[in-house]
Amino acid sequence: MSKEIITNVKYQEWFAKRFTVTTFENEMKWYSTEWTQGHEDYTVPDAMLRFARSHGIAVRGHNVFWDDPSTQLGWVKALSGDQLRAATANRMRSVMSRYAGKVIAWDVVNENLHFDFFEEKFGAGASAAFYQKAHGMDGGALMSMNDFNTLEQPGDQNGLPAKYLNKLSQIKDAFPGNGIGVRMAIGLEGHFGATPNIPYVRAALDTLSQAGVPIWLTEIDVQRGPDQAYHLEQVLREVYSHPAVHGIVLWTAWHPQGCYVMCLTDDNFNNLPVGDTVDKLIAEWKTSSHVGVADADGHYEAELFHGDYQVTVTHPAAAANSTVVQSLSVDRESDNEYTIHV
Repeated sequence: MSKEIITNVKYQEWFAKRFTVTTFENEMKWYSTEWTQGHEDYTVPDAMLRFARSHGIAVRGHNVFWDDPSTQLGWVKALSGDQLRAATANRMRSVMSRYAGKVIAWDVVNENLHFDFFEEKFGAGASAAFYQKAHGMDGGALMSMNDFNTLEQPGDQNGLPAKYLNKLSQIKDAFPGNGIGVRMAIGLEGHFGATPNIPYVRAALDTLSQAGVPIWLTEIDVQRGPDQAYHLEQVLREVYSHPAVHGIVLWTAWHPQGCYVMCLTDDNFNNLPVGDTVDKLIAEWKTSSHVGVADADGHYEAELFHGDYQVTVTHPAAAANSTVVQSLSVDRESDNEYTIHV
């Protein structure tokens, strides 16, 4: 979502009734919070975070650093080596201490497969060092390695799944004891052309899942075209169905002047065809209220999506219709068999 959500009530209402997780488009990035060295301003991301938390919407921290040289402010580029070390240490301390415990993940060094601004300045281990420090500052959040074209473009040699896994391994191995590696996550942007290559998407996800860490689709959009909504649905169904994928974020932040590539609504927040597709899938993938009767042995089976549930069990033969309410989670790690005593 974009900063326009702070003051646009229609945007707020449309967004809050649909989504459970969000990423800020630019507002948390270094070039947005410290335009001039030493003068930090978190007013906008603070307000966006308050809005998200007030509606139970989780936030991904995007991002601490960005390895693309073109995204560095002039004052950052002008720093000497020692000055840059001090500036990056301050940046990490500033943004992460402010939002630690309030975000579910951090894109620590964005797009470090394709770019190497900090590696050129600090050496090949720059990303690993940043991730190690970031984990120490917010150990409860996933440390995400976010990049593009690993799913979208089979021809991009810099974004190949094998190269992604190699970079991920380098970062994980730099953590002391290797145990910290479980807090890593794979972030795949997903900026697709007009005709996504779905078989390649599936093969790439299969390859990446070998890392054994959560995979997030972090910036999904599909280029404009007559079949944009159809191809968006293809992509979303494919990634949602993969067991290694833990979450999906769409790169569709609204602005009065338009969106990056793909808008879900018009300026009055009436859905466009791609917005209708998203709403359809959200409705399909939600588990609605369900009622059933256990067999004579007290067994009951149900097919459920991964997620958190509240189960109410009533025994009509017991005194005063004895009722038990229990919360449970269904995920790939559990055996998904529960015993509830009534």
